[in-house]
Amino acid sequence: MENAFYIATCRFHVKEKDRLLITGYFLDNRPDGNRIEIRLDGKKLFYTTDGIRLHPLKFRKIRKRLITKQFFLWIHLPKDWREASRLEVLQSYRGKEELMKTFAVSELKNLEKWLANSIDKVNTEEKGFSVEGWYYRRKNASIRFLDENQNELEMKEEKIRRLDVLREYPECKKEEIAGFKAFYEEGIPRKLEVCFEEEEKNAEEIMNLKRKLRRQKMLDDFRKVRIYYRQFGIRAAFIRAGDKLSGKNGTEYEEWLRRHEPSRIRLYRQKRKQFTRMPKISIVVPLYRTPERYLREMLDSVRGQSYQNWELCLSDGSGEDSSIAGILEEYTKKDSRIRVKDNKKQLHISDNTNVALDMATGDYIAFMDHDDLLTPDALYECVAELNEYPDTELIYTDEDKITMDGEEYFFPHFKSDFNPDMLCTTNYFCHLVVVKKELYQAAGKLNGEYDGAQDYDFVLRCVEKTDKIRHIPKILYHWRACEGSTAGSADNKSYIVDAGAKAVRAHYRRMGIEAEVIPTKYPGMYRTKYPVKQTPKISVIIPNKDHTDDLIKCLRSIRGKNTYENIEILVIENNSQKKKTFKDYRRIMHEYPKVKALYWKGEGFNYPEINQYGIDHATGEYLLFLNNDTEMIGNDCIKEMLSYCMREDVGAVGARMYYEDGTLQHGGVIIGLGGVAGHAFLGMDGDSPGYFARAQVIHDLSAVTAACMMIKKQVYEEVGGFDPKFAVAFNDVDLCLKIRKAGYLIVYDPYAELIHYESKSRGYEDTEEKIERFNREIKLFQTRWKKILENGDPYYSPNLTLDHNDFGLNHLAKVERR
Repeated sequence: MENAFYIATCRFHVKEKDRLLITGYFLDNRPDGNRIEIRLDGKKLFYTTDGIRLHPLKFRKIRKRLITKQFFLWIHLPKDWREASRLEVLQSYRGKEELMKTFAVSELKNLEKWLANSIDKVNTEEKGFSVEGWYYRRKNASIRFLDENQNELEMKEEKIRRLDVLREYPECKKEEIAGFKAFYEEGIPRKLEVCFEEEEKNAEEIMNLKRKLRRQKMLDDFRKVRIYYRQFGIRAAFIRAGDKLSGKNGTEYEEWLRRHEPSRIRLYRQKRKQFTRMPKISIVVPLYRTPERYLREMLDSVRGQSYQNWELCLSDGSGEDSSIAGILEEYTKKDSRIRVKDNKKQLHISDNTNVALDMATGDYIAFMDHDDLLTPDALYECVAELNEYPDTELIYTDEDKITMDGEEYFFPHFKSDFNPDMLCTTNYFCHLVVVKKELYQAAGKLNGEYDGAQDYDFVLRCVEKTDKIRHIPKILYHWRACEGSTAGSADNKSYIVDAGAKAVRAHYRRMGIEAEVIPTKYPGMYRTKYPVKQTPKISVIIPNKDHTDDLIKCLRSIRGKNTYENIEILVIENNSQKKKTFKDYRRIMHEYPKVKALYWKGEGFNYPEINQYGIDHATGEYLLFLNNDTEMIGNDCIKEMLSYCMREDVGAVGARMYYEDGTLQHGGVIIGLGGVAGHAFLGMDGDSPGYFARAQVIHDLSAVTAACMMIKKQVYEEVGGFDPKFAVAFNDVDLCLKIRKAGYLIVYDPYAELIHYESKSRGYEDTEEKIERFNREIKLFQTRWKKILENGDPYYSPNLTLDHNDFGLNHLAKVERR
């Protein structure tokens, strides 16, 4: 059937007896000619229909059609329905009738007894377990946890908002859906019984925890193999299955790492490679009472390099009677490239490193900690990069962590290419850093005033002297992490946080920039606030069609949440049809003197043309593009965005935007995500930090959404503005890429916060015409920006997936070792 109705679920109303709910989807996202009939033993029943738009993460395809809307059929059952035998769902479309589903009344009787609840997840830990789920909470509803002997377990409970459940239970209020996460830390019982109880109903779920865990692990393994097959093809699936059968178990990242590390044959070939340039690399390492095992492993990782032209400069700052002197003497005898300076007194980290730097005779200097490891091809990859880009003066690479026992690799950091605002937020360069000797000499030695963040201060001084910076998107450094170490958590050493803030402040002083640097709740990460001393005029441009209730909410938030006064607000009227709309415009302009309504006479919806009409009438030096279905919730969003947009090197600034349910709608745009471009962290909990806190801190990106984007008018005109060929989709991304091509930065500022009620003005891509237009715009974007799509977004690692927006691993990353 052409516009078939697909049934998804069937349940009873949680409050009203004899009221049945059937949910489903129409292929055309609306009934359009499809008539549904509900019959109980042949007798037609009355029902009402509601429809809701799905969350974008819940969009699905049925028979190659994009499903964006869910329908609720509320059926009123007669009081004697239990005496019937069957309930049928039929649909008629263009004279053709079809039976879609039959429910036996016995099935409905069982559904009637069901208490709305769910156990979504059970996790075990070393000393206990946790349970996550939800239940419908009446006045006397409760939840209990029992072990195999019916002893009640005293679990610590944490309340969780479950707005996702509320979407499926529209008859409930928020407070009636009780989401929870319960913890038990005193062991793992053999069985767990979760009891949901209320006056009229009760439900229980019994789990054999230990048996379930073994069985669940096996099922998870094979489920992952199936996923590998669907996503990556048969070869990757066979590799995955082979790993499981051969016992090569490990974390997902360790498996990824194993497949991307250089083979023995490749390392052998690297040793024989003769580059055009074979620079000498001086590796400087400050030592301080290094445990013997870690010291030997560090030394062996350097001696095992496939590139041979190096020297290892070691400064032992342990003081008299150093416990490592014997080991160092042993290694200097083994390898003449290892040089040691034995200091007679204890040295702090900066002084100790400077002693090692004084020993360096190489063309380039690599920095390494005394208990960390280099991958065997680390120096080779750096030299290969220097040969490919001969003018390079600073290189940084990706890194991961290694446990103290050396048994596990974890927490890989796949980094952005050079990202000035991210570097002023955190020292994301970290390890491995290689600098040209002339750059080190120009920047100066490490400064003990910044001990704890001395490396951060050093790289900031380096980037002040050069823009010839290269990032190698490969894991070339293993940072040993222990509890209380800098690698493990900067939070354990508050002086590190203070030193980092001090280093960034000093950087701004040297650059002649006035700025306030504030540590964030994420240790080692900082917020920069620029003062706004000038008051240039800002033109706020808001397209609108009929949705004046949303528009008024948007305008109220501008007036209520912002102190910046020099603005004009241009509402671009786009072919509204309701009389109320024009009446509301008059009321709005009376209530908001800064608002002016402009009437665009074009046809259909063309976002670039509508906004261009507003720009043609704008008198501001800065333009703020704003959707009518947005609401500013952060204080001084306009001033916050302006503070960054006023910088000479910045072309545009984007904001952090949430869905109405508190999940993230926009955390920046990644080029290539989903095949074209997509929002980072879409649907993630709004309070979550995201990948290395990127959802919560200021950094540069290739693009941001124009649902809230500030841009210099001069830059907009310089790059040619919005392209009308992108009538609805990707016009903002195209504009941002033109801005980037012109040499300006695009800044994501998460401290400008808004709710985005999502496309109320134009709807979703849910008609054949809209989908066809959408596909045309995709093709145009892919043709125009072919190079960046092929090379990858410079602010996003090729080692991260483009299939999802969660910064997960790309299991088939083609970042090959050279």
